[in-house]
Amino acid sequence: MNETYVTLSGWLGGDVTVREAGGVPVAHFRVASTPRRYVRKTDSWEDGDTQWYSVNAWRALAENCEQSLRRGDPVVVHGKLSAQTWSNKAGLEVTSFEVEAAFVGHDLNRGTSSFSRRKLAAAAEPTQEEAVDAA
Repeated sequence: MNETYVTLSGWLGGDVTVREAGGVPVAHFRVASTPRRYVRKTDSWEDGDTQWYSVNAWRALAENCEQSLRRGDPVVVHGKLSAQTWSNKAGLEVTSFEVEAAFVGHDLNRGTSSFSRRKLAAAAEPTQEEAVDAA
């Protein structure tokens, strides 16, 4: 099966929300991406139509997104793209795009960021019996 992977840069449209699905955390947020093109005729830059993407991140990435991202942050997202077509209340056919994120980060072209390594749960100390068995 062929999958479509994309990398997009844009702005976080709202704060990250997290829910549980099958016992694992899933973060959800929306990213707005507006293409900008140079128009030679007018010697100026023009914005295209803003495209919105729904992003889902799972497990540790979900928790890290929740702790790191805030509305309005510039982000870069890489992941698997899927499209859903549905009819809205007015009966119009609408296509929405969703990205299952593999990587998420701040867009450092637009500012600076500070990284903190995630602390993993410490391994339990071996019991005296396990220490004797290992020796």
